[in-house]
Amino acid sequence: MPEVDRGQEDVARLEAGLDALDVPAPASQGPSGLRRFAAVVLPPVVAVALIIVAWQALWASALWPEWKLPSPLAVAGEVLRLAREGQITETLWTSTHRAVLGFLVAVAIGTPLGLVVARVRVVRAAIGPLLSGLQSLPSVAWVPAAVLWLGLNDSMIYAVVLLGAVPSIANGLVAGIDQVPPLLLRVGAVLGAGRLQSARHVLLPAALPGYLAGLKQGWAFSWRSLMAAEIIARSPDLGIGLGQLLEQGRLLTDMSTVITAILLILTVGIGVELLFFRPLERQVLRSRGLTGAPS
Repeated sequence: MPEVDRGQEDVARLEAGLDALDVPAPASQGPSGLRRFAAVVLPPVVAVALIIVAWQALWASALWPEWKLPSPLAVAGEVLRLAREGQITETLWTSTHRAVLGFLVAVAIGTPLGLVVARVRVVRAAIGPLLSGLQSLPSVAWVPAAVLWLGLNDSMIYAVVLLGAVPSIANGLVAGIDQVPPLLLRVGAVLGAGRLQSARHVLLPAALPGYLAGLKQGWAFSWRSLMAAEIIARSPDLGIGLGQLLEQGRLLTDMSTVITAILLILTVGIGVELLFFRPLERQVLRSRGLTGAPS
């Protein structure tokens, strides 16, 4: 009987341990708002300040002529001039609305395509390698073909954006679905979920981290594709986007305009990451219990 009592005590200790796992840990006091703000804002501000200091030092050393490396003050003056003329607002709107619309259409196409490729073996064997090849193909290669097919208009630019973004989104979803445990699908089938319900309520939520990574990569490809199309294809009907502004600076040998366009392109990319993708990624990770996700 002592062995039975010892076994019951072991079971009781095990149950107590499992119950302790369910008890939420006491919330630890995080850093104050000021400290948290400083931890988030100060590092990038210091990095930018160091870059500007190094830039100013290179300019002062006169290793390159002024038309090759203007001073930070000259670039700041160019930014202010373009802002006063309203050209920054115009170019930002022209490029960002094209990128956002193209990305949304790419999501609408790439998501069902990824589902079909991931779940239908014949389709995967047929076009899976093609999607991977299209993802690795530089988007700039599509610009001449799109110009010949569609002409110098917005349709050409959207076609290049879609061809650059759709494969990345589809492949991201395929990679996410490949990591979904088969047990989840069997549980969904036991509970009576059909194919559409299983895809909506089981596959997509379980594959969300991989799908989100595909969305981030798809946005990056759509932004790069747009810049390539705007730099190469120039027409009054297309308006002035960031790519056209960059090419205009090159044609005029105006390095201040070139650097201004590069900074604007970089600003849009960083802004989309910080304002959209990073909060979404943080929410997805926290919903899976990964509370250590960076803020």
